[in-house]
Amino acid sequence: MKKITIALEWFLNPDHLPMIAGIQSGAYKQKGLEVELIAPDEHYDGFEYLKKGDIDIHCNEPLHLFEHYFDGLKSMGCFFETDGGVMIKQSSVEKLHNNQPIKITTPASNEITNTIGFEILKRYAQKEGFALDKENVEFVQTDFYHLKNMKEQDFDGAWLCFYNFEGVEAVHENFPHLFIDTQKSPYPNFSALEFMTTQDTIEKKGDALCDFIDITNQMATKIQTDLEFAKQCYYEYSKEEKNELMDKIIQDTAKRLITNIKADEKKWYELWQFLEELDIVTCFRR
Repeated sequence: MKKITIALEWFLNPDHLPMIAGIQSGAYKQKGLEVELIAPDEHYDGFEYLKKGDIDIHCNEPLHLFEHYFDGLKSMGCFFETDGGVMIKQSSVEKLHNNQPIKITTPASNEITNTIGFEILKRYAQKEGFALDKENVEFVQTDFYHLKNMKEQDFDGAWLCFYNFEGVEAVHENFPHLFIDTQKSPYPNFSALEFMTTQDTIEKKGDALCDFIDITNQMATKIQTDLEFAKQCYYEYSKEEKNELMDKIIQDTAKRLITNIKADEKKWYELWQFLEELDIVTCFRR
């Protein structure tokens, strides 16, 4: 058995269904692979693990390919892409349009994520014909319970939302909202997950990595054609109790999985230009 260790970007969730299905169904083992998933303590831990050689693969949003680039970092391809952005609760949309102070909950508040979040709102404002001042938008680091925070605390919106989670949950709970994604604000989408490895790992485990991608593609295809299989694998592996909301999240997530995972140097070119425009990755070179 060849072991493949994968660090996730956050906690285990249906975005990781192709790997979950590969493990739970035994498909990886049939190919001679022992695949282990690791949930990190912090969002960026996987890059340190990868750099030190402690893991073989890290999956994270593609913007971190640029933000956390280091010599030897290699993209293996995108396996999931959704709509993402900022969710504003309907009762606060007028405040946003009037350029009044608003407070946004987010699981990661720092100079980079706050800059991107505000840029999305600013571009939306420009498209809609109103002005938005940066000092009127406050990002507060909390957690991933976006709707709960907006309902129970004094938040006008949430940043770092994935439609297959927060969007589906908002519709399920009849929560009035405005979801500002790339359809409503002109910016390149980066709400996706990319497999990343290193040149050293490729040299040591290249055949195993190819087998991993092959099986993961097969699992994504099976998930899209057999939702009951997807649900069974997820609930058995995660030990979560089956519920209607998660069923809907799995159903929406399944159609967003990519079944032909491959490295593509052109896929995130517009994202790179966007980040350069914001002076986030001005030193990056391919």
